[in-house]
Amino acid sequence: MSTSQVHEAPGPDETPQGGLVPGPSSSPARSSAASPPVRTRQPRTPYAVLEVLRLLVVVFFAGAGYQIGSSVDADRPVLGALNGTAVGLVLGSGFGYVLGGVLGRKTASTAETARTRLRDVSADTLVAGALGLVGGVLLGAGVAWPVFFLPQAYLAFPLFGFVVVVLGYLGAQVAMSKREGVLAMFGERAGLAPRDRPASTLPRVIDTSVAIDGRVLDVVRAGFLHGTVLVPTPVLTELQGLADAGDDLRRGRGRRGLEVLEALKREDGVALEVLDLDVPGVHEVDAKLVRICLDRGAALLTLDTNLAKAASLAGVRVLNLHALSLAMRPPVAAGDEVAVLLLKAGKEAGQAVGYLDDGSMVVVERGRSRVGQEVQVLVTSVLTTANGRLVFGRPAEEPEEPPVRPRRSTPVVGGRPSPSTMPGRRPS
Repeated sequence: MSTSQVHEAPGPDETPQGGLVPGPSSSPARSSAASPPVRTRQPRTPYAVLEVLRLLVVVFFAGAGYQIGSSVDADRPVLGALNGTAVGLVLGSGFGYVLGGVLGRKTASTAETARTRLRDVSADTLVAGALGLVGGVLLGAGVAWPVFFLPQAYLAFPLFGFVVVVLGYLGAQVAMSKREGVLAMFGERAGLAPRDRPASTLPRVIDTSVAIDGRVLDVVRAGFLHGTVLVPTPVLTELQGLADAGDDLRRGRGRRGLEVLEALKREDGVALEVLDLDVPGVHEVDAKLVRICLDRGAALLTLDTNLAKAASLAGVRVLNLHALSLAMRPPVAAGDEVAVLLLKAGKEAGQAVGYLDDGSMVVVERGRSRVGQEVQVLVTSVLTTANGRLVFGRPAEEPEEPPVRPRRSTPVVGGRPSPSTMPGRRPS
């Protein structure tokens, strides 16, 4: 943006036509429209680096000019009082100054392009690629050196260069694709950046909601949760406060939470530790848990979705049991509508059978006439058996069958229908 454009831009309290608008009461949309856009400037090569490159090129060409001038005529004046040596030195310096600026800018541009393209490439990949390149070049040189026995040098050098370049490039590509194996030759973890540990392997700080819910015991007994479980003092204090509450519901939740922690302590594979640690100056239990997880590098085990989101924004690794329960929820439930391709007739009259994407069998009542068609099925029930899941339903566009009303029986008196129940007769 030029200086003139900056001075001509309207101020925050000034319209482009020169009118005034109230500054403090202006809307956010107007303020954002009046403010100039913020442009992030990409980092550029420092000016000192360009000047150093230019200086080196000037020195090189000045030396070359000095040598050429000295070899042509070093003593006889060539240009006024300047002899051949001085003229060669001056011309070489000038040519080097011009060419040095061009080469410096071109080098800086190439470096910026390489930096941009290699931004997403890991360091271990670059190291492995460099090792593969060196190995490929050495292998190519060892394979192609016999070409120098050819009497024609103009045939030997191109062949040698072709083999070296091809094998060097191939070695770099293979090494980058197998970087872990290549770097492992120099050590077990040589050159490999430390990887983030999964949240399931970290010590876990348990939340009050997990203790009160109690389903964590089923998760532990199923083998999906093990290791160190930390119970901070704020969680125990909150559970004890609930257990001593006057309300029966709150008292029952608190006691259940303490019983769950006691049961967890006796489970195999789980090391329950009471963390005698508090966070001074922080009153909310959720904030204390987030702070404890950040300080100790632990994961947060919770059922509170809002706490899980806040902890994730703060940089805490979260294990959300509520998200686990949603992930393990059956794909369909009673009342859902699914599209099913009916493949064959069922065992009972009028039934047709199809399958869901996960392989679950769907039995559709009154669907035999639509075998071979894709039908919207309203799920009426789901049955889980030892062989899998069975889904029962009916076509969604068909109404539910009305309940069959029992027919009223006619009482018989003396082998004949009672006169009071015969049509057209009124009881006397």
